[in-house]
Amino acid sequence: MKPPKAVFVCQECGAQSPKWMGRCNECGAWNSLVEERVADAAPAAAGGSRYAQFSTTSSAKLYAEVETSQGVRLSTGIDEFDRVLGGGVVPGSLVLLGGEPGIGKSTLLLQAAAHFAREIGPVLYASGEESEHQIKSRGDRLGVGAAPLYLLSETCIERILEEVARLKPALVIVDSVQTVWSSKFQSAPGSIGQVREAATQFLFAAKGQNVPTVLVGHVTKDGNLAGPKVLEHVVDTVLYFEGERHHAHRVVRAVKNRFGAVSELGVFEMTGTGLRAVPNPSKLFLSERASGTPGSAVLCCVEGSRPILVEVQALVSTSSYGNARRMAIGIDQNRLSLLLAVLEKRAGLSLAGDDVYVNIAGGMTIDEPAADLSVVAAVASSVRNRGVSPSTALCGEVGLSGEIRGIPQAGLRVREAAQMGFTRIVLPSANLEGSGDGKIELVGVRTLGEALDELI
Repeated sequence: MKPPKAVFVCQECGAQSPKWMGRCNECGAWNSLVEERVADAAPAAAGGSRYAQFSTTSSAKLYAEVETSQGVRLSTGIDEFDRVLGGGVVPGSLVLLGGEPGIGKSTLLLQAAAHFAREIGPVLYASGEESEHQIKSRGDRLGVGAAPLYLLSETCIERILEEVARLKPALVIVDSVQTVWSSKFQSAPGSIGQVREAATQFLFAAKGQNVPTVLVGHVTKDGNLAGPKVLEHVVDTVLYFEGERHHAHRVVRAVKNRFGAVSELGVFEMTGTGLRAVPNPSKLFLSERASGTPGSAVLCCVEGSRPILVEVQALVSTSSYGNARRMAIGIDQNRLSLLLAVLEKRAGLSLAGDDVYVNIAGGMTIDEPAADLSVVAAVASSVRNRGVSPSTALCGEVGLSGEIRGIPQAGLRVREAAQMGFTRIVLPSANLEGSGDGKIELVGVRTLGEALDELI
């Protein structure tokens, strides 16, 4: 028998080399090449293939002759989770859920699996990190009860797929994709080859048997999903589970979704009996806001299709050292530096010798440009020691010349602010037309100077 073929695979980009090198020629990473041994595949039978097919025929079809059928989405029993998925689980879809260790990924999926098993059909929960007893003890705390939920403590892909073929479940959960391995490779679980093979095999199983499959993914210290980028390309939906350990709420964010809106957001609260959906995130994030305090402004942001009101806090203090500090939590540090430069140049605020700290209260992370106006308003409020009116919300993008640019979905933001009891909203003048309904005062501004005159 021929010995397994040895190749060296870069753990950063997946590039292969016949010999070991200290530096990858493709991505330039140092000491990233790891030896992997691949056994030669047995010759396939005539007309056969080791890969499953998505359809019963391999011949090409004319576009007009392809029949489409609207698949019925299957509810997980958790409204916020269904929202992020685009309305529920699509049969045959492959979903990847990533997040920090201990954030609550297994808890959320076990709750969804229990409801799925009770209402729709049997569920297979395959775990490579926990035993059946550990999963059962968590399920007792979550109140899973009697349901056709099958637990499998296994890391071999082929054995997991054998159980899928035997049980024919309505949902498959694999926790996690970095712990499973295939007998076709001699490398350790979590390597580039193993993760790529696992994703491919689960993809063909999900599509070929029309079984929705959820994969749990590890993240690196930078917060990105571990493994090759092809893992995110293969799956239909990529979800990130975010949240601070010192806050009770958690956020599930969609960064890729072939069946729904991208950047959709679901908010949960961690309790002693599991994760509880939060139907009104704005009320949660504004519950402890101090009215009229200098350095505080209310931003109406949009995540996916959902408007959310959050508090932007800023603190400007005289620097005790030669170098002024700039710290941002919840927004991009570079964006903060840009906005401070605009404030100094266009609004005449001297900030060169001051420390500036900006925080999104509640642990939220905001990355849309519409948050610019709230950030500069909070900073200016702290500098002048005058608070923004507690009944005023704001949104708008700030340009380098000090202009306030238009933002998308202004009407959605205005309606959310009115529902939360705000009587006034400051927004770009370009968004005034068609945004109001008479329940809230709209104040349009064109420049940064006009906005600060209206707010402070």
